[in-house]
Amino acid sequence: MGTIYLVRHGQASFGADDYDQLSDLGRQQSVQLGRYWAQRGFKPDAVITGSLKRHAQTWAGIAEGAGVADLSPLVWPGLNEYDSHAVIQAVHPNPLPRPDTPELYKQHFRLLRDGLALWMAGTVTPHGMPSYEDFVQGITQALDHVRTHHQGQKVVIVSSGGPIATIVGQILGTSPETTIELNMRIRNSAVCELQFNPKRHTLLTYNTLPHLDDPTFKDWITYA
Repeated sequence: MGTIYLVRHGQASFGADDYDQLSDLGRQQSVQLGRYWAQRGFKPDAVITGSLKRHAQTWAGIAEGAGVADLSPLVWPGLNEYDSHAVIQAVHPNPLPRPDTPELYKQHFRLLRDGLALWMAGTVTPHGMPSYEDFVQGITQALDHVRTHHQGQKVVIVSSGGPIATIVGQILGTSPETTIELNMRIRNSAVCELQFNPKRHTLLTYNTLPHLDDPTFKDWITYA
């Protein structure tokens, strides 16, 4: 059996002009995950990341903390996140203010849930995005690659909440609504573990933060 460690990127820059950048805390979360792994003698055999900046920055932090800078990731665009702005615009075409208050934050995620449900059902096609079926295919192809090329190995995949929730949902056979809720619950730098053999993947753990399980890091737990 091999093991896949699905890592959600560290905290990005929610509400900023460019979300696709780790915040200072997001980088600290990533480095701490690498340190935690190094302290336990864990070193992956292979690494795959999406092609977004926050994916590359998260792996760079992990590699720094773990002392494995010599391990180069395979970049897989199929592991990229959906475009949340396009999803929201598909159900609310009028411009929205920046979500910088609790009320606007709740509105943002309510609209995002609504848009995701319609996209997953094939009712809307957000501008510039693939169909949901093609989105799923890009993710499952990455898992197929791991099964084909990394049998019995430890593989780290750095991605985003949407692809990770999709993987978990596919394994467990969850409804679209449940998959969306899994997405919204995944914390920054959280790890989900899968075991795999040539035939299938099995979920071992979901949304864990062992590297932040200390009172020292109580303010480091974030979701966006």
